[in-house]
Amino acid sequence: MNNEWITAAARLQAQQQPFALVSVLRVQPPASAKVGDKALVTADGAIHGWIGGGCAQPAVIKTVRTALADGQPRTIRITPTGETAERTLGDVLEFGMACHSGGTLELFIDPVLPAAHLTVLGDSPVARALSVLAPRVGFTVAVVAEGAAAQDFPDAHTVLPSDDAASVCAALPGAGFAVVATQGRRDLQGLKAALALQPRTLWFVASARKAGVLKQSLLASGEDAARVAAIVAPAGEPIGAQTAEEIALTVLVAVVAARRVPLVAATAVASKAAAALLAPTPEPAAAKSCCGGAANKAAAPAEVKAPVETADTVVPKKSCCGN
Repeated sequence: MNNEWITAAARLQAQQQPFALVSVLRVQPPASAKVGDKALVTADGAIHGWIGGGCAQPAVIKTVRTALADGQPRTIRITPTGETAERTLGDVLEFGMACHSGGTLELFIDPVLPAAHLTVLGDSPVARALSVLAPRVGFTVAVVAEGAAAQDFPDAHTVLPSDDAASVCAALPGAGFAVVATQGRRDLQGLKAALALQPRTLWFVASARKAGVLKQSLLASGEDAARVAAIVAPAGEPIGAQTAEEIALTVLVAVVAARRVPLVAATAVASKAAAALLAPTPEPAAAKSCCGGAANKAAAPAEVKAPVETADTVVPKKSCCGN
C-alpha cells in the first residue's frame, strides 16, 4: 500500500490546511486500483497516494472540492459509459467515464477540515468561561482584551493584550467566528476589533437595547452597515441562563449551530438585516373610503397613542445577554 498520504496528512494538519481522504471501497476489473487503496486529495487537485489512473481523477477532484466546501462526506462510483454525465443513485453519486480501460471504481471521500477558529473579545467572566469550553468542542480559541495575560486563559491558543483593530487583524486569521463578551468594559473597541476580522458570524453578549445603541455608534463611525446589522445580540439561546458559565454555554451552542450552517445562508440573512436597519420608517397608509378615495379625516376615529416607555416601566433583563 502507498502510504504517501500519511506524510502529507501530517504536514497539512500542522499547517491547518483542509484536505480529503479518498478510499477505494469496491473495484470491478479491469482497474489499476485495489480495495483499500487510499490517497489524500487537496482542493487544488494535488493527489498524494493511489486511487487509480487518470480517468478517475477529474471526478474525484471535483467531488473533493464540493466536500471541502460543505464538510460532508460522499460516496462516488466511476463506471465506463459513452457519456460523462453524473447522476445520483440513492446515496451514491455516479460518474460516467469514457476511458477505454473500462472497470468500475467506488470510492469514499471524507473531508478533513482544520479546527474552526473562535475569537473571544473581552476579559469578563463569560469570556473566560468561553475560552475554557470552546476548545473542548473543536475550536481553536484566541482571546483579545486590553491588558489580557496569557496565564488567565490557559486553554486559549492565542492571547492578545490589545484590542486595537489593526493589531488584531495583523495577528489573527479572519473568516472564523467571534464573540464580544466585554460586558461593559471597552464594548465599542471590542466590537470594532471583531468587525475588522470579518468573521462568518459575530455575537455580542448584551441586551438588545444596549446592542442597538452601540450598533448606531458603529454606523456613525463608518462601519459597514451590513456587517453591523448582522451582529447577533442578545447572544446565545434563551434558556434563562444566569451564571457566567451558563451564559457561555448558551453562546457556544449558537456558535456550534452556525458552524454547520452554509455560508451562503448566513450572507443572505446579513443582507436582509442590513436592509431593515437602514430602511426609513414607513409612513402610515392613508385610510381609504369605500369608493377608493381618502377617508374623511373628520370622520376617522380618534388616534390612540401607545404608552410612552420610561425608565420606570422598563422590565429589567434577567441576564447580561438579554435572557
